[in-house]
Amino acid sequence: MEQPYRISGVNSCFAYPILDTADLEETFLELAEQWRRDTGMKSIVSKMSMHPAYQRIIGMGQPVIPLILRDLEKDPDHWFWALQAITGANPVKSEQRGFLKEMAQAWLQWGKENGYRW
Repeated sequence: MEQPYRISGVNSCFAYPILDTADLEETFLELAEQWRRDTGMKSIVSKMSMHPAYQRIIGMGQPVIPLILRDLEKDPDHWFWALQAITGANPVKSEQRGFLKEMAQAWLQWGKENGYRW
């Protein structure tokens, strides 16, 4: 998984990796699997969300949103913290909180309304 990355010349003060689409998806899937494997029995969302793999996914930023939405559509999971951290949005209504499928639907609808394709 560790490999040399191309670095943006736009702002060379910050050396963020630029991943190709295939590399982005591969990295996301590996991190998501690690996160699920390591947190499968945890029920405290804050502990799940602070896992290093989950935090790395958040660090991947906007380009990973379609991958999270696709994963959320396939199998609703606790991606809400990551989505909110990356987008600054929170489309989940107070009456939907705690209901995984309803929360997932709110985010999927938000994704469609904001032009994301997955």
